[in-house]
Amino acid sequence: MAAIRRWLLAGLLVLVPLIITVWVLNWIVGTLDQTLQILPANWQPDLLLGIHIPGFGVVLALLIVLVIGAVASNFMGRRLVSWWDALLGRIPIVRSIYSSVKQVSDTLFSENGNAFRKALLVQWPRPGVWTIAFQTGTPGGDVLNHLPDDYLSVYVPTTPNPTGGYFVMLKRSDCIELDMTVDEALTYVISMGVVVPASSAPKSK
Repeated sequence: MAAIRRWLLAGLLVLVPLIITVWVLNWIVGTLDQTLQILPANWQPDLLLGIHIPGFGVVLALLIVLVIGAVASNFMGRRLVSWWDALLGRIPIVRSIYSSVKQVSDTLFSENGNAFRKALLVQWPRPGVWTIAFQTGTPGGDVLNHLPDDYLSVYVPTTPNPTGGYFVMLKRSDCIELDMTVDEALTYVISMGVVVPASSAPKSK
């Protein structure tokens, strides 16, 4: 019985990550395949080929993003984007949602974005309890008039879903910069500490 139990657990350890990965990929591909609905009926791959081949929607979505990016990168495209932003900025309710989402996306995807600069070790939610956090920048605006010391803007993610978390401002002296990449730190958080980043050489002092 002990051997059967051990084999069962070993099999689950192999199959569960594989099944979840396939399920997530299938969901992503299935969702992106919905973009094919924007094509005329005569251009539908299923009709042209006579069979359904998953993945054409992914190619179409990538092409759409690339075309929009190419258009938005030239002078006229930037003018159109500015006009579009100004138009949405005048619509009540839509204005607040769009501007907030745009600020976040600009920070995350811009080449000069400042999201998740460094991985940090901070005491949270109380002294003596440590967790992984990420530096997102430094406080600005009127906040600086009320913080006498050197502070950092810090995002403390939740586990295992790092998209939820807390934005806090902590003293720089209370934050320990970790010798690991942001990707390694995110993996550490998502795995709830199970996947430990490879040990790196100590920093020279």
